[in-house]
Amino acid sequence: MTMLQLLIYPERVSERDRWIVAQRPPRTTLDPRRPYAFLVERERASSGEVVPVSTLFLTNRECPWRCVMCDLWKNTLTDTVPLGAIPEQIEFALQQLPPARHIKLYNSGSFFDVQAIPPEDYSAIAALLKPFERVIVESHPALVGARCVDFRDLLSAQLEVAMGLETVHPEALQRLNKRVTLEQFAAAAERLREQAIELRVFVLVQPPFIRSDEALHWAQRSLDFAFDCNATAVTLIPTRSGNGAMEMLQEAGEFTPPDLRTFEKAVEYGVGLGRGRVFADLWEIERIATCVYCRAARIARLERINLTQSIPPVLLCEPCEGDV
Repeated sequence: MTMLQLLIYPERVSERDRWIVAQRPPRTTLDPRRPYAFLVERERASSGEVVPVSTLFLTNRECPWRCVMCDLWKNTLTDTVPLGAIPEQIEFALQQLPPARHIKLYNSGSFFDVQAIPPEDYSAIAALLKPFERVIVESHPALVGARCVDFRDLLSAQLEVAMGLETVHPEALQRLNKRVTLEQFAAAAERLREQAIELRVFVLVQPPFIRSDEALHWAQRSLDFAFDCNATAVTLIPTRSGNGAMEMLQEAGEFTPPDLRTFEKAVEYGVGLGRGRVFADLWEIERIATCVYCRAARIARLERINLTQSIPPVLLCEPCEGDV
């Protein structure tokens, strides 16, 4: 395959999966009976309290969707884990972590994908989660259905489902290869609302196929849509490269990482709406916080916004051309 061919992103959906997978570097070797990471973080709850949250990154089979921007597959398996492996992972992590009030079970895909989390393990998982007030899991909108309700009924905690909206830009959303429409997302959100399951939404800031000068506008419209779908929290993620496909799109001029000020303005807009909590995803934020003079202060400012849901004064930095 020539370089020119590699730079051409397939327009036909049937060809995109193959193209995306063909760009990948190797995945990590993982133990199916151990989570690949776990930690306790602080997060502002809907009550206004800042609470400790146990965050577990479960090891399981790769998601069946092949989103062009996704790098989560790096820490997944090619086969379904054995029965009992997911409860064992959760128990192992909780034995190492201090007590917390909320727990996130993130699994690089959809919790309700039967190839990732065997439903036969739901009861054992729920038993391990009894100490928690809130359980947060991820799901593709297409998998929000009966299994979601079944799992909720096993819990003594409030269930919250996090779904990736990514963007409301119609062309960009279609080309991301997520295979979901805005109508389908809204319908899944309504199913959650009807079952008293809370919704968290992930939104990308400046995903592929959106011009830099339009990135803030589409992030703002995506925040509006998420809250229209009754989200109680939205996490804004600065789109990053690192999965092979994104580097190819960047070389082809189809993707540019956001600058830090665009990301900050998106966060400020969301918090300013006052419609729910808005969090800045600070994972690898150093990729876009590149100014050696102000990056530490600006990252600290975003951390403060996350915990207070208020907007501190904008920082000034002459090397960043004055008002940043």
